[in-house]
Amino acid sequence: MTAAYERLKNCYGSIQDKVSVRPKVALVLGSGLGDYADGIRIVSTLDYHEINGFPVSTVSGHKGRFVFGYVEDVPVVIMQGRVHYYEGYSMEDVVLPIRLMKMMGAEILFLTNAAGGVNYNFHPGDFMMITDQISDFVPSPLIGPNIEELGERFPDMSHIYDPELCQLLREVSRDLGIALQEGTYLQLTGPNFESPHEVKMCRILGADAVGMSTACEAVAANHMKMRICGISCISNLGCGMAEQPLSHSEVKETADQVAPRFKKLITEAIVRMA
Repeated sequence: MTAAYERLKNCYGSIQDKVSVRPKVALVLGSGLGDYADGIRIVSTLDYHEINGFPVSTVSGHKGRFVFGYVEDVPVVIMQGRVHYYEGYSMEDVVLPIRLMKMMGAEILFLTNAAGGVNYNFHPGDFMMITDQISDFVPSPLIGPNIEELGERFPDMSHIYDPELCQLLREVSRDLGIALQEGTYLQLTGPNFESPHEVKMCRILGADAVGMSTACEAVAANHMKMRICGISCISNLGCGMAEQPLSHSEVKETADQVAPRFKKLITEAIVRMA
């Protein structure tokens, strides 16, 4: 047993008696999107501070807790606040929550984030379904001794984002009349926003949106054979694509504006995943 797996088991052991819902879907809420969890049928909540050896989110606006409950009849666990690499945590820390939710029973990982658009066809407030990703700019969470209990040493990455779940998101967006862009997400370390030429580089590499999370989480989930889907809220255009300077307040403001559409899209998608 590796030290990382032993730590994971200890985390789960410290909360096992507090988890009354066996989730089917694990939902990670990005910046400005955390209020979604307050609207579900909540059974219980668990603050990250209550979990032995668990990393704690330090970002403003991230509540830092698991919410257990139901989206209609679908049992879910929701992360209100994720852990970021730029906060100074190791990559093992960053993906620990994903691994823990899998250990809780989650089969599907639904990732959301607020991201900068680097595709000129995107606009602030758009939703982008993630169809692929680029994560070469952050360390792989699989570096080090392989955790055999979780997955194989060299996992295939051909279809990180489950094709059936992607098709489901397309159908939901069409039925609800909510526009849904599609594209590739690129993760950088942050916490600084990108320079104009870094944005240009991301576009040249084939990215449509760029952010500071998500891709490493998807790598860890794919390693465990979870089914993954993801949506980025395009909160702003990348540096150099618009005149105004970038700010975290702009990210949250855009997320607040699109929240009603986001909630409808996420809810209906989760219901159809059952």
